Amino acid sequence: MAKKNTAEVLINGKVYTISGYESTAYLHKVATYLNEMEEKIAQTGNYHMLSQDEKQLLKNMNLADLYFKASDAKEELELQVENKDKEIYGLKHDLIDAKMEKDKLLGQIQEMEAKLQEEKKLRERLTKSASNRRLYKPEQKL
Repeated sequence: MAKKNTAEVLINGKVYTISGYESTAYLHKVATYLNEMEEKIAQTGNYHMLSQDEKQLLKNMNLADLYFKASDAKEELELQVENKDKEIYGLKHDLIDAKMEKDKLLGQIQEMEAKLQEEKKLRERLTKSASNRRLYKPEQKL
């Protein structure tokens, strides 16, 4: 089981002791994010006129908005990964098919080369045989 970490953090001017199974650096990162968010929201018009509940609701709405956008982005990335996996799968099969076709063509080339060699040998034998014979042309007299 992971070790539980504890960190003292400053959020919105108050010191809090928070704990979790993440690193203390991560816990500080979360606190820093919350402080940055508070500063950003505080710059919006009439923020100082809102009640504490309304301020908290505004922060919660911003967090929910970020969460849903991140969730949508995650789903989109997962879909892209799935599509890429399918594309890679198809390309692998195309590669296998191409290798099989190459092997088949190489086999045909070897067969043709063997036939060519046989034809050359036959031609050489026939040429030798023909050169050893005396052929008469019909216009020649015997």
